[in-house]
Amino acid sequence: MTWGVGIIGSGPGVAALHAPTLARVGGDFRLVHVSDAGSGRAEVIAERFGARVSTGIDALLDDPEVDVVAVCSPPSLHAEHVRAALAAGRRALFCEKPLADTAEGAERLVAECAAVGALLVVGTNHLFDPAWVRATHHLSALDSRISSVTVTLCLSPNDRYHALTMGEPLPAGAPPKRPPLDLDDPEHSARIVRQLVAGLGVHDLPLVRDLVPGTPDLVWARAVAPIGFDVALRARDVLVRFTVVMLPEGADSLWRVSVATAGARVELEFPPPFVHVGGARTTVRDAQGVQTSYPIDRRDGYEVEWRALAALLRGEAAMEYDELRADAMFVMVIADAAAAAVRAGVGR
Repeated sequence: MTWGVGIIGSGPGVAALHAPTLARVGGDFRLVHVSDAGSGRAEVIAERFGARVSTGIDALLDDPEVDVVAVCSPPSLHAEHVRAALAAGRRALFCEKPLADTAEGAERLVAECAAVGALLVVGTNHLFDPAWVRATHHLSALDSRISSVTVTLCLSPNDRYHALTMGEPLPAGAPPKRPPLDLDDPEHSARIVRQLVAGLGVHDLPLVRDLVPGTPDLVWARAVAPIGFDVALRARDVLVRFTVVMLPEGADSLWRVSVATAGARVELEFPPPFVHVGGARTTVRDAQGVQTSYPIDRRDGYEVEWRALAALLRGEAAMEYDELRADAMFVMVIADAAAAAVRAGVGR
């Protein structure tokens, strides 16, 4: 069976990621409707993929060919649009990350989906990347205690990615480019750090939750100029370091997750955002210094997350609400703790 997909939103993630991915998994899904707030970008995407287009969400939710609603709107609207889809009777949902903007909001939203038996996949594409599955299997085979997890991101600002994926600069009326952090203003810094943890940390914090026991304690959090954060967490004897910086110049991106054990180091290097070049590159270096690099899987996390939704729809996989809830709350709890620490000057 092929399910019709209606996408709410028309940003770079839809144009460069989800719409092309749906075309690649055409045996399972077909893009039938795209809606946005009236920017005109939905029309471009819909025309390219042979879908209908509308403004707002009502026409999309009334479309009888829309079996699956994909919420790819701005993060502040995710919860509202998921609830609207549920109210319209949709029971198959894809939602971009983060699911909600508070831990309590995420918990409530997952509970509402569970109450009506709605199938929900959140687009944490790194968690779905085949390389992460390989890395976790390798770490299990090592049967060795994890001592540290390091996540390092160096990214360009969103306007650069918009230009690359949409073929145009950010449109008139778009939110203004985020100014550099004012490190002398703790409240401003705390607010930006929380946004960055919730918006960027959400890619890899679910991976951290896979590896560390329970909710780790925050050791420090600080804002990094021009825009970024540096957060340290500790869970029992495991140290987690998460560092992000967005730079207007320099290399396209560095996106690396490194896991150290007593006997080996496992590293994953994820591709830049908004491209389809396969999964992450996985490298393992053992205690003797022998390095093994695994072939890059042609599939990426964007494809696998949609195939995971297809498996749920076919009844081939179970809907794990508890895992979904725990991942979403884990991210927001750390985002809140990091903001509070920056506000209090813990880590300066």
